Amino acid sequence: MRLQRIDAESYARDVLPLTAELWAGRRDFEQYVTHTVEIANSGYGRRHFALAGLFNGRELLASFKRYERFIEFGRMRLRAIGIGAVYTPPDRRGRGYASAMLAMALDAARSEGADAAYLFSDIRPQFYADLGFERLASRAISLRADSLDDRRIEVRRLEEADWSGVRRCFANGNALSPWHFSRSPLVWDFVRLKLRQAADRASGVPANLVVRRGRSIAAYVIGVRSPEHDAFILEECGYADDTAGELVAPLLRSAAGDLRRVVGWLPPAFVRERVPRASVRRRTDAIFMAVALSKAGTQWLASAREPSPGDGVWNTDHI
Repeated sequence: MRLQRIDAESYARDVLPLTAELWAGRRDFEQYVTHTVEIANSGYGRRHFALAGLFNGRELLASFKRYERFIEFGRMRLRAIGIGAVYTPPDRRGRGYASAMLAMALDAARSEGADAAYLFSDIRPQFYADLGFERLASRAISLRADSLDDRRIEVRRLEEADWSGVRRCFANGNALSPWHFSRSPLVWDFVRLKLRQAADRASGVPANLVVRRGRSIAAYVIGVRSPEHDAFILEECGYADDTAGELVAPLLRSAAGDLRRVVGWLPPAFVRERVPRASVRRRTDAIFMAVALSKAGTQWLASAREPSPGDGVWNTDHI
């Protein structure tokens, strides 16, 4: 058996018909294929993304998606390997192929100098725990929209020209966090591509908003208004400086509009402290898990498991 890359066309032909029921969501099959190929052919995809599988001769036994990201931790910059869409065809299950495939992938990443591997588990997190992955904080938040500051602020829809300001706000948040996934221009393009594809959204209408301060962006929010759930679903937000942090609550209130709640993944502490008390619970899906592959990775993992009022990742970091 050997681990090898799969080109996008072969993956679309051999794997996507099998996985569509699991991960296509509200997309039709053509969209599902188009989105996968689009990511593989993007600037990020050509440099930091791979489709891979475990083969016995020409027979594909199991497959997964491999992402590359960097984690900023103190003064260290750690190389992290993301794992997604792990799949074994039904007629090959129960034979340890997926476990062997991921063990080989982790060994390869370690030999290439990676410091950590991570994933978001929707099914059987114990399977990944048996491979050494550790569950990290994965919580959800829910708060009443009418509990948020209702001061009047001028809110605008996020436009193409605003993204440089969004990146500055994001960088401010990074400076306030003990660790974070960094975003190069290619990663920002990847995040924006995923937002356009809306593959992770079960329902709702995008509501990406900004508050301007002169010519600059003071604060932003990315999310979805979902009347079906009577909620604004927060995916990410940020602010430019401490003063602008006061805009987070009224901006979320504006994003919610006449909807009753604001929900989403528990944001990092620098945002969490800007909103009122809320209901917080452990998520049962998209459980963030990681394993250290180096000494630096071990140090990061120890920090990441420390209790915190906020979580370390945004919904937009999901793979």
